[in-house]
Amino acid sequence: MEYTTLGSTGMEVSRICLGCMSFGSSDWREWVLGEDESQEIIDRALELGINFFDTANVYSQGESERILGNALEGHDREELVVATKVYGEMGDGPNRGGLSRKAIEQELEASLERLGMDTIDLYQTHRWDYDAPIEETLSTLDDAVRRGDVRYVGTSSQWAHQFAEALHTSDLLGLERFVTMQNHYNLVYREEEREMLPLCASEGIGVIPWSPLARGYLTRPHEEIDATKRGETEEHMYDHPYREGGGQEINERVAELADEKDVTMAQIALSWLLHQEWVDAPIVGTTSVEHLEDAVEALEISLSESDQEYLEEPYEPVPVSGHD
Repeated sequence: MEYTTLGSTGMEVSRICLGCMSFGSSDWREWVLGEDESQEIIDRALELGINFFDTANVYSQGESERILGNALEGHDREELVVATKVYGEMGDGPNRGGLSRKAIEQELEASLERLGMDTIDLYQTHRWDYDAPIEETLSTLDDAVRRGDVRYVGTSSQWAHQFAEALHTSDLLGLERFVTMQNHYNLVYREEEREMLPLCASEGIGVIPWSPLARGYLTRPHEEIDATKRGETEEHMYDHPYREGGGQEINERVAELADEKDVTMAQIALSWLLHQEWVDAPIVGTTSVEHLEDAVEALEISLSESDQEYLEEPYEPVPVSGHD
């Protein structure tokens, strides 16, 4: 395993972050694993040296957090970095979502209880809340850090001007800054390179992209994408413009390069992301130990500049996707 410091924090994380969206209950989404299968993957991640785990309160309505907390119990907490998120609706009725002070404090308490932890290493806002003032959100998160409930705060998927506003507000009011950006970024969705990623680089923000394999689109030839259980059942598979803007040709080039190097398509796609200087740790979700092991092995794959240029060349602008 390779490790890096997360942004400018000095906190060390594995170059692969295990995403825990696939752990929880199939009642939430059909492809989600139950506790026993999830435990097996988390155990193997620990054996492989992964120390960075990302979940969210909304994943299986809290069940993902509970499973992760149970799986990590008894392991050396000092070495682990646990991240979760807040914003999504956690039930019907008012004050069950968003980033108001009331919602954050309620959900933070619930997340700590489900995780079975006194402190969350990285607490992230899952999306931008257009109803709660950013000053209210940031001051609430600042209070959580000062109480010791949270060590660092991060955020996810928003416009660069919003992120710049949040960072400026923190500086102006002397509040804890967002130290990470969890954004939508992969070989077939690179719109973040225009504004968000340069902003993160200039501000020392850690970048932990979600959907590094484009919801599976970069793991197999495009004509086979519906062959998996997730491909058959996931209504969100076609929400993003992966097949547009040269996406199909990029998919074919990933397959070609994978065949040439005798590795998997997923490993080529992950290796490309790991070669991008502004990326700290892609968040890799998986439903099998084998795919987890493949992801870790991607760290050993070297892509030349010409390899990277060949993969990137067909890309064309696509609509911004993933902020909502």
